[in-house]
Amino acid sequence: MIMRKTMKYRLYPTKHQQQLLDDTLDTCRQVYNQTLAHRKEAWEQRQDTLSLYETNTMLTQWKHEHPTLSHVHSQVLQNAQERVDLAYKAFFRRVKAGDTPGFPRFRGPGRYDSFTFKQSGFRVQDSLVSLSKIGSIRMVLHRPIAGTIKTVTVRRTPTCKWYVCFSVACESLILPACALAVGVDVGLTSFATLSTGETIANPRFFRTDEQALAKAQRRLAKADKGTPVRTKCHTVVAHIHERIANRRYDFCHQTARRMVNAYGMLAFEDLQISNMMQHHGLAKSIADVAWGQFRRIALDKAACAGRVAVSVPPAYTSQDCSRCGYRVKKTLSERQHRCPACQLSMDRDHNAALNILRCGLASVGENP
Repeated sequence: MIMRKTMKYRLYPTKHQQQLLDDTLDTCRQVYNQTLAHRKEAWEQRQDTLSLYETNTMLTQWKHEHPTLSHVHSQVLQNAQERVDLAYKAFFRRVKAGDTPGFPRFRGPGRYDSFTFKQSGFRVQDSLVSLSKIGSIRMVLHRPIAGTIKTVTVRRTPTCKWYVCFSVACESLILPACALAVGVDVGLTSFATLSTGETIANPRFFRTDEQALAKAQRRLAKADKGTPVRTKCHTVVAHIHERIANRRYDFCHQTARRMVNAYGMLAFEDLQISNMMQHHGLAKSIADVAWGQFRRIALDKAACAGRVAVSVPPAYTSQDCSRCGYRVKKTLSERQHRCPACQLSMDRDHNAALNILRCGLASVGENP
């Protein structure tokens, strides 16, 4: 089965190449803003909706008026206009869904951090990636690029690190068949509790660095705007955020990989995390534990490996008895499940994981 994957590598550009990369990002940002301004003006003045094709046609005229646009590959500029089109489509999709959408916004300096070569303008040779109008940049090829490269995206992080992301079409690596199934109940006390009884500790990456982040943010708030000291303080804050995100991302990948390798079927709760984040006392802990990111990564890895992964409704999984089905009302502070009907006594999360497994097996047509 052919699948699309993204492979990310660290870039180490020279000072001259870094300047070219920064100039490319700024040029793309200007094209993005100009495209958005024309589409907004066309609607406000003439009630006219400009299409992506029409904005691409306008790009040719802009190149005659601004010769600096010719210093960037044509497909890179077209991709900037495509992002405006996608932003409009997402806006109208949210309007139709009844959400409270935010209108596409203009990008200020430093608010545009990636550009994409869609079909051409790039070449990979050994540990070098050649980009049109920029040159050959050294990259850390920590693993071979598998499959056919479709697009190349260059990204700058807030800490001014550069990465290249290859979107490739490759064959999925199907793992040997496995008859074992597991239900996964995520939580805050433990990161996850499996239906086998195994618990995975919550690493609490944000809580670990919370004091260091608060100290760095206080220094940033005291620094005068526009000074080198404030720029340095801003970099320190961005570095701590990046460190937390990287550790969390790696933990989710490693945990999901172990589960996909060990079990043939995985069942997760389809939690409405955005609604749960409205709880002011738990919002920070819920954001730190990253349930959504973990489930998304696990579902992707399961699909690549030929495993079955399902999401089941979370209603009453913590209250129903996993042995007899009797519903036992509980508050969040009650961590033990005690069934008055069948006298079952066990950990609340373990009981929920067994119910999730039962619902997952029923959803794929298997007997619990």
